[in-house]
Formats: sequence, C-alpha cells, structure tokens
Amino acid sequence: MSEFKSPQEFREVVDRVFTIMSRDPEMGPKLRDAETPQRFEFPDVDMVVNITYADGGGEDCLRWEWSDDVDWEPEVGMVMDSDIANRYFQGKENVAMAIARRRIKTSGNVKKALALIPITKPVFARYRAMLEEEYPHLVE
Repeated sequence: MSEFKSPQEFREVVDRVFTIMSRDPEMGPKLRDAETPQRFEFPDVDMVVNITYADGGGEDCLRWEWSDDVDWEPEVGMVMDSDIANRYFQGKENVAMAIARRRIKTSGNVKKALALIPITKPVFARYRAMLEEEYPHLVE
C-alpha cells in the first residue's frame, strides 16, 4: 500500500488533482454544471475538504476549502482514509465497492455523487502520470 509522507503532502497532491479537474476543458464545466457540493473527511491525516462549483466564470470551475468554515452546505459527505483517495484517483478503487465494503462511509445524496464518477475518469491517467513523475512512492 502506498502512503503519503505527511498530511502536508496529501493536501498538496489533492490540491493538484482538484486543480487538474477544475481547469480541464472537459471535466471542469461538467463538474461545475452538476452543482454538487461535497465534503470529504480523511481521518488518518486529520483533514477535511469541502468542494463546490465555482459560479464566477473564469479558469476554475471548482473551488474548495480545507475547512468546514465554508459558505455552502455539502449535499454529499464521504469519509475515507488518504490511501483510498489515492487509489481512487489512480482508477484502482471502485467507489461503489468501497462504499459496500465500508472503506468509504457516505451521507447525503450519494446517488448524485456517484453520477460524477464518469465525469472524473479522465483524471486517472493524468494523476498517475503526475505521481510517476513527482511522487513515485504513491503509485499503486
């Protein structure tokens, strides 16, 4: 199992993957138009991130805060360890199976969140390429 070297590295990598999705000309607009605010909790690194759509136009289609002090309410909540998130972004973790096996705990409108998965599939190859180049210890 591949592990992050620190919570700071985890946040750095997740910030980068969210930026990839937010600015991608295919994924970004679709994720923005889905209007599905989400809250992700990662107990093993003691972090939470809230992500929502950016409504101001411009380069970024998403916005996120590493805090619960946000001006939006999440429609979906997911709790998972950092290694599950890493596996997901590499295309190695099936979310529906992880939910069934309780590796991901969910709340809220899970069906709406699952509908976003096909939109995010193009990030898998780009995430793996980033890991291979800059974070080889995280490659599964």
